[in-house]
Amino acid sequence: MYRFFFAVSMAAVFALLLLFQISCSDKQEAKPLTHEEMVARGEYLVNFGGCNDCHTPKVYTDMGPVPDTTKLLAGYFEGTPLPMADMNTISQNGWAMTEKNFTAWVGPWGISYAANLTPDNATGIGALSEEMFIKSLREGKWMGVGRPLMPPMPWPGIGSASDEDLKCIYAYLMSIKPIKNMVPQPTPPDKAAEMMAKK
Repeated sequence: MYRFFFAVSMAAVFALLLLFQISCSDKQEAKPLTHEEMVARGEYLVNFGGCNDCHTPKVYTDMGPVPDTTKLLAGYFEGTPLPMADMNTISQNGWAMTEKNFTAWVGPWGISYAANLTPDNATGIGALSEEMFIKSLREGKWMGVGRPLMPPMPWPGIGSASDEDLKCIYAYLMSIKPIKNMVPQPTPPDKAAEMMAKK
């Protein structure tokens, strides 16, 4: 008889533990984010990740450069003066330089220009689908299929984010003001050397 009650008691305990586990897992199951929540999280991730450091031109203040909110994430503006540099010195020593906005970088790879991340269809990423945006960051390819993303773009780190986080970043970028700004394609090292020599 004792064994019977012990078995029933143990069965009841296991049943209660199972119900508790199911109840907890139900609570842990996250509800899908609303579009507004995705945009808010995307904004947080973009700011936390320092995207404005390279993709937004700067305004200089007493405290140093701050992002120009009128050109938020519009990338390098064509015609912005580039730093004078000796490309041979840069290539041989592995140096890198940037201009005053931190939107163009000169290094052994040539010159790279921060992309226009606004949703402008012609000059930004407005025509880029969510799927291709994620593919770009996962594989380090321009528009998901083109040339490699250039330094100093830290695509391997960003690309390791979850699908949900990358979708939130995309949702935020699609929510900001589109800015028409055609960013130049990267300049290879030989052409960069010619450009620098003319300065």
